[in-house]
Amino acid sequence: MRQAVWMGLFSLLLAVLVPALLLQPIQEPEPETVALVISPAESKPEPQEAMIVRLKSGQSILELPLEEYLTGVVLSEMPASFELEALKAQAVAARTFALRQMEGGKHPDCDLCSDGSCCQAWNSRETIEQKLGDGWLQYWSKAEEAVQQTAGEVLTYAGQLIDAVYFSCSGGATEAAAAVWGGEVPYLQSVSSWGEEDAPPFHSETAVSLERFRSAILAENPEADLSGPASGWFGELTRTAGGGVETLEIGGRPFSGTSLRTLFGLKSAKFDVAIEEGQIVFQVSGYGHRVGMSQYGANAMAKAGSDYRAILQHYYTGVTIETKT
Repeated sequence: MRQAVWMGLFSLLLAVLVPALLLQPIQEPEPETVALVISPAESKPEPQEAMIVRLKSGQSILELPLEEYLTGVVLSEMPASFELEALKAQAVAARTFALRQMEGGKHPDCDLCSDGSCCQAWNSRETIEQKLGDGWLQYWSKAEEAVQQTAGEVLTYAGQLIDAVYFSCSGGATEAAAAVWGGEVPYLQSVSSWGEEDAPPFHSETAVSLERFRSAILAENPEADLSGPASGWFGELTRTAGGGVETLEIGGRPFSGTSLRTLFGLKSAKFDVAIEEGQIVFQVSGYGHRVGMSQYGANAMAKAGSDYRAILQHYYTGVTIETKT
């Protein structure tokens, strides 16, 4: 009987405890701890500060971002109506010229001046607006595009910035630097410059009275013999590779073409001489010193489909176009 009692109690305990255990919630395992690493945002490169040009304009020295300065130069040195590729070639040449001057130019108190006969012509945005009238903004945007699309690009030779000289119109061929300035420059050689014939400065005439001509020549060289009729004053004429006058014998004495250009205010040193109605008439081809890039030639190349790189590498022999940062 005792055994029966114990068996009864055991059955009662099982009846109570088993359901209780089955009703207990299952303990979920602790989730793995994951460390959340927040990476700092990728740092963007700091924008480069604009290069500043110290420009002398009149009596003032202005400080301008280089690219803004170049926009003013492009519109001051080249006709605004020119093809975009010609304007881009002008922008690269002007940038190269400016940076070379900034490395050590001719002005002790500034980098460049705004005088085209000394450095590069430059006009302010306000002056350009006045000069170009209603369409000025269109032209300003076009020049600005030329500068931006060639941003940082310069011309080098043997790793050095070149002297990127340029001029208006060659009259058919450019001149080597040695023929004009006396020093050999490997990248400033005589090259053909076709397509300029319709350019306004392609041909010009300068007439000088006999008296003025005689006075100017004797002031330059008193030993010149200008006695007798004018038809007997002129002797041998030699030309450079680019077609300019190398020397012209006047009164038995040699005169360089460049000196005659200066004496009589000729548009270039590429000319012929005639005697007409008691005057000495210079029949001139081209406009400028004719060394480096012809601007009207660059526009002719652009119209024919050449891009600015081809234009620059035609006019500047053996140069490299690099991006200077």
